[in-house]
This record gives sequence, structure tokens and C-alpha cells, in this order.
Amino acid sequence: MKSRKIFLVLTAATVLLATSSSFITFKNNNRMTLHSATANKPTIVLVHGAFADGSSWNKVIPILQKNGYQAIAVQNPLTSLSDDVAFVERALGEVQGKVVLVGHSWGGVVITQAGNNEKVSSLVYVAAFAPDEGQSIESINKDAFEVRKLQNVPGLADPIVTDGFIRLKEKDVINHFAQDLPEQEAKLIAAGQGRFHVSTISAKVSNPAWKNKPSYFIVSDNDHIIAPQLEREMAKNIGAKTYHLPTSHVAMLSKPEIVAEVILRAASEQ
Repeated sequence: MKSRKIFLVLTAATVLLATSSSFITFKNNNRMTLHSATANKPTIVLVHGAFADGSSWNKVIPILQKNGYQAIAVQNPLTSLSDDVAFVERALGEVQGKVVLVGHSWGGVVITQAGNNEKVSSLVYVAAFAPDEGQSIESINKDAFEVRKLQNVPGLADPIVTDGFIRLKEKDVINHFAQDLPEQEAKLIAAGQGRFHVSTISAKVSNPAWKNKPSYFIVSDNDHIIAPQLEREMAKNIGAKTYHLPTSHVAMLSKPEIVAEVILRAASEQ
């Protein structure tokens, strides 16, 4: 009788083990299937601009994820071009496969340099600077507003500089940086803004990635931080597929669905 009980217990354990093993295999197969379903899709790496952080992309990321894409929002420190590029390179190092590299504002300078990484298949500029070789924000603005006398924008007319780091006054964030967002949301941006080191303004790009990578450019037609005309000129200069949005500087927060659509287009046209 005792032997029979032991046999039954062993048999039950064997069945349970076999069932559990099948279940685990099934789960692993599911994961492998999910991985293979996204394996051919590039990862979207998002680079924020000045006076911001990775949360700039919080409205765009869920849309990308819903469409089956992995996304990484880089928390670049805004301390120098080389530092910010290093942070992007670290993120790229985490990725297996191709990358669509997206930059907003100052982030456009960063992706122009960091985009030379072999994993990067295309670049997306969102209301951003897109320098040519040897150019900096300083030289681009000097040519536009001092030499060619283009109409400037008011957003950076009166920043605060402390210990070499630049920040915007709350009223300028509300009225010029994010003027198409609810006031409370703009105040939240002002409270959390990243400080931007003055050295970044004169930092020059040495090897523009857009010369060898397909590029996309979203021009914010109501931008008060980068002159819309300047955005249009840069988009034309780099040969980008260009899209216009009637937004403030933070198009990814005021029109996240459309910004995500452009990013998805860049991802699908590889």
C-alpha cells in the first residue's frame, strides 16, 4: 500500500513537472515570438533639448510602444556637446539592431554628432538645430540675425545665467517656450527644466551625420525659441523630409500624435 502511495505521488509530481515545463516553454516561446515580432523594428532613441529632460517625450513614448517599438529617452546632462554625445552613445550601446535617433532643440546638435554611430539608420529633428560641419548654435544665430538680419524670436531674450548655466524664467516658459500648453503644464516644465551650460552654445559639430543618413524635420511654425524661418532653412540644407506643425517649440508635448507619426514614418522607411 505504501509503495502504491509513493508511486502515485511520484506520478503526480512527474505530471506536474511536465505540465510546468510545458508552461514555461510556452511562456518562453511567447517571449521569443514577441521579440522576433519587434526584432526587425528599430529602437527609437530620443534626445531632449535645453531647458528640458527626458520627460519631454512622455506623451510620444506610449504611442511608439503601442506600435511595437522600443523607446529610450536619454537623460543627457546639458553640460557640453561631448558629454551629451557620450550619454547618447551609452544609450546606443544598450541597443541591439538599428536605431532611429530623434533630437529636439539643442538635441538636434547632439544627434548630428552622435548619429554617426553605425547603429543609427535615420535622424529626426523636432524644432531643432541641424548644424553643418564647423557650425555651432552661436555661429548659426550670428549668421541669421546679425549678418542676414532675419527676424529673431523673443524666447531667449532674457534668460537667467548662474555659474555658467542658463535657465528660463517661468514667464518665458509660459509665454514663449510652451505657449500652446495649459499654463499649469508650462509651469511644471519651468520647475523641472534642465540647466544648459553656456559652453554648449559655441560647441561645433565636426562630422554631421545627416550627410550620410536620411533625415526628417518637424518645423514648429509658432516657435519662439528657434526662429521658424531658420528651422526651414536648416531642414532644406540637410535635405530632410519636412513637416510643418502650428506649434510652440515643444511640438512633442502639444502635438504628440503627429510627432510620433513622423517618427514612425522614419522608422518604417528604412
